[in-house]
Amino acid sequence: MRIAAFALALLVAAAAACSKINEENFGKVREGMSEQEVLSVLGTPTESSSVSVLGLSGTASKWVAKDAVITVQFVNGKVRGKSFDRVPIK
Repeated sequence: MRIAAFALALLVAAAAACSKINEENFGKVREGMSEQEVLSVLGTPTESSSVSVLGLSGTASKWVAKDAVITVQFVNGKVRGKSFDRVPIK
């Protein structure tokens, strides 16, 4: 039983360490990158919303992990803004 509990704890810790939502990957996201390039770094966003007006398209995508949130704004498919926020662990 102890071995199973230890194995489960190790698996959970490894999964948390493998999260793409971290400061290192946030730093890889650069102004002008395409949405596809960002997806290759961060994976599929947790939520995303888009709007098109007068020939301009805008998308705000958010990636949420247990301890961090990354938000990226795209204009016509290219990164125009980004933010990284730590989530307080309760």
